[in-house]
Amino acid sequence: MTRTSGLSPTREGLLHDRWDGSQQKFHDDAYRSSGESDRRLDELEIHDDRPKQGIFATWARRLFGRYQTAERNYKDRKDTGRGSLAGKLKARGYCSRYKICFITTGALLALFLIASGSGVFWVYKTAPKDGQSPPWYPSPRGGTVKSWEESYKKAAVMVQKMTLVEKVNVTSGTGWSQDLCVGNTAPANGVGFPALCLQDGPLGLRFVDHSSAFPAGITVGATWNKDLMYRKGKAHGLEAKLKGVNILLGPAMGPLGRMPAGGRNWEGFGPDPVLQAVAASEEIKGIQESGVIATAKHIVANEQEHFRQSFEWGLPNALSSNLDDRTLHELYLWPFAESVRAGVGSVMCSYNLVNNSYACGNSKLLNGILKDELGFQGFVQSDWLAQRSGVASALAGLDMTMPGDGLLWADGKSLFGPRLTEAALNGSLPLERLNDMATRVVAAWYQLKQDNQTQWPPPPPEGKGGPNFSSFTDDKIGLIHPGSDDKTKAEVNKFIDVQGKGNNSHGLLAKQIASEGTVLVKNEEGILPLSKKGSSKKRDPAAKYRVAIFGEDAGPGDGPNACPDRSCNQGTLGSGWGSGAADFPYLITPLEALQSAFDSDSVEITPLLSNDIPVKASSSLLHDQDLCIVFVNSDGGEGFESWNGVRGDRNDLFPQKGGDQLVQKVARGCGKGKSDTIVVVHAVGPVVLERWIDLPNLKAVLLANLPGQESGNALADVLFGEVDASGRLPYTVGKSLSDYGPGGQIMYYPNGVVPQQDFTERLYIDYRHFDKHDITPRYEFGFGLSYTTFEFSNLSLTERKPKSALPARRLDPQAAPPTFPTDLPDPSTALFPPNFRKLKGRIYPYISSTSDITPGKYPYPKGYDQVQPPSPAGGAEGGNPDLYTPHLSVKISLKNTGSRQGKQVVQVYVSFPEGVVDASTGDKIDFPVRQLRGFEKIELEASKSQDIEIELTRKDFSYWSRGLGNWVMPTEGKFNISIGASSRDLPVSAQW
Repeated sequence: MTRTSGLSPTREGLLHDRWDGSQQKFHDDAYRSSGESDRRLDELEIHDDRPKQGIFATWARRLFGRYQTAERNYKDRKDTGRGSLAGKLKARGYCSRYKICFITTGALLALFLIASGSGVFWVYKTAPKDGQSPPWYPSPRGGTVKSWEESYKKAAVMVQKMTLVEKVNVTSGTGWSQDLCVGNTAPANGVGFPALCLQDGPLGLRFVDHSSAFPAGITVGATWNKDLMYRKGKAHGLEAKLKGVNILLGPAMGPLGRMPAGGRNWEGFGPDPVLQAVAASEEIKGIQESGVIATAKHIVANEQEHFRQSFEWGLPNALSSNLDDRTLHELYLWPFAESVRAGVGSVMCSYNLVNNSYACGNSKLLNGILKDELGFQGFVQSDWLAQRSGVASALAGLDMTMPGDGLLWADGKSLFGPRLTEAALNGSLPLERLNDMATRVVAAWYQLKQDNQTQWPPPPPEGKGGPNFSSFTDDKIGLIHPGSDDKTKAEVNKFIDVQGKGNNSHGLLAKQIASEGTVLVKNEEGILPLSKKGSSKKRDPAAKYRVAIFGEDAGPGDGPNACPDRSCNQGTLGSGWGSGAADFPYLITPLEALQSAFDSDSVEITPLLSNDIPVKASSSLLHDQDLCIVFVNSDGGEGFESWNGVRGDRNDLFPQKGGDQLVQKVARGCGKGKSDTIVVVHAVGPVVLERWIDLPNLKAVLLANLPGQESGNALADVLFGEVDASGRLPYTVGKSLSDYGPGGQIMYYPNGVVPQQDFTERLYIDYRHFDKHDITPRYEFGFGLSYTTFEFSNLSLTERKPKSALPARRLDPQAAPPTFPTDLPDPSTALFPPNFRKLKGRIYPYISSTSDITPGKYPYPKGYDQVQPPSPAGGAEGGNPDLYTPHLSVKISLKNTGSRQGKQVVQVYVSFPEGVVDASTGDKIDFPVRQLRGFEKIELEASKSQDIEIELTRKDFSYWSRGLGNWVMPTEGKFNISIGASSRDLPVSAQW
């Protein structure tokens, strides 16, 4: 086989040996191959055999401490708005700490020189001795399942007519800000395939006008309401479609939430794989029923922001998440399996390394697990600049690179683009692989019926379709290629309102999600719900009922969009920050809603929208109140932005901006210590409440998560009992950060040039960790109070299918993948057309000279010629269909024993038998105390009852066997099935 001297002859793994100042060399140097190791992923034993990093860690702490101070001095948080082109050009991935990054990089290089004693180039040559992720080749072709068969047939006809450069256009982004969306591909005009628009994100449409800012994923998870999950996806997808977005970059299910302070946990639905999987799959169904391709992201184990991405933190390589195969399957992969089973059209690979192989170039992960075992039929796209190799990543299963640029932001030097063309022409990249890459993209387009020109008119000049907004300006008329040297302008913003109207207003849906995602965790003496006329319990019987509202989080601050990508904590907190955020069309503050809800004839409201209560106000304001409501918050987000020393991942779990002190002062001083206090917390994840939760007059606490645009209205509905308090915790609230264990801690300082994060806790995160170590949380996973009471009774189990150790034999392919001629075209057909105008920074598929096509021996990764057997756990979308065969029916009666309507979440937990030994390895299998396996949210009127049935599948009763590479159901011993209202409130149980 031959290879090009242009496209990287890379293998899976790490950049090294490329410090020579040449971008060409920068692209061409080899990567560490995960195939160089003989160790199987499922045999990986996590242990620390690296050299001690004492000197390194000490100096890193000192350096990063100085970096925090410098960063706080450097940041300028003035409002850039959506219309700031400069702000938007850097908003995704550009180092918003631009100067600091270079300072930090230089300082780190000096540090590495000291630590190694072998010269500054050491940092670029140091990598793990071997990758720990085994090779899996070749990349499986799509088109093997019945539900995608027609789409693949249509795609095959189109792709067969494409030229080589058109296939490359379909699989390569055009470069950051080269077109109107955050991600763009170029068209294949000869066959009528359009340019595709890819747009963030999981909460709402980023950089888009007249669209909704829905509650965040963590709030959606807190609803535990499958219907709301689906409806949110449907509305979100509809808005994307009406804005001309082909591919929506959401939902997020990675990070899962291993570490409670993780910066992007709020984008997903909580740290339990089943809750996360159900929510993700329901949103995907809704999005794709609107005709938009959903994206399951980020695969996999991208659990913290610190060191997640090469160079973003001044290090040449990203962090490696090291985990064993069982942990991968039973926790982090579970939501992706359900997303594939739901028919998701795209999966996004993450920035980090997985077992020391970059996720976007990890053949075991993308080829072996995602495409073979899980039967994924759509296309894999990179996170923005997560691709770190060329040919190697294509061979490893990457189908589309985003945004198209190479190893550096907006460099215009793609690792695909013309490099992919060269590699195909000289045989380095088998044409079969390129054909499959293009076919997967086109098949997803057909699968979502985007070929319907009535629903999806072609973009100009052929039609009036395509994106009707610009991510890079608010102006009606703007640049059509804003990141290039082209000054051509057109109408880029048509200001189409996609938020729905009347009863179909998406604001109504956003309010319902936010209210059902608000978790009432304390309600002493039934202080809630409040009366809009106040209470007879007041200090002055002749005066109005006096209510004081405290805290910056209750008010508007400088406005909801004051900081780029919501990257500062000011005003009420409705969203975390980063690419997962969206512009607020409006944001109803708690103060605004409470002022509207209370009866002004009988209630006097006094706001103090500050976290600092002046001494004089203590007597004139605080001491005269009948009720005090305090608002505090805790913010975080994506690592490319930072605020007040919080660089994505939170530094702790306490309320920010003096929130603890505010609550203490108010609770102790409200009505001179005799009036009641209510606390509302808005946060990106768990918050430690211990400094004030047990204060005598603090009667109620609500964890309102991230409620989106209808924040105040949703909260008022809960506070006044317009709706039941029906949110349930999607995470555990511990009494301290240390309660979450060693695996729950962020790595704030690098422990090497390639930071290594070993998932030694394995399955034991969040409530599983608390249960295993018998740690009492403040509030357990699944907990939440209601305004009524419920009773569980009459549990019965019905066996649908007997226990058996292994699932049925893997099915043969239900359809045949398309085949194509493999004759290579004449290289001259890939040259730039005559008189072609090249825009600066734009990615093209063309080559400049046929002399670039140089034959030579290509160094394929070790194991590339070894064809891997299909996984016995595969056979269809989501894996072996028999994994989803019901084995047990669980029936339970639920009665509302209270005096008003309310909602309860029926939660089903499974405990595995003790003493299970894996027959293939002899290993004794350790299981969590209990694991969520199903749930249903039920609404009942007072005194009414309902029977609920939840079916549990083979997979629910199985563990992943590293010896067999398959799911195994224990057949000896008894499973315990527990039903109740939280992970620690399980009043009824039975055995199977």
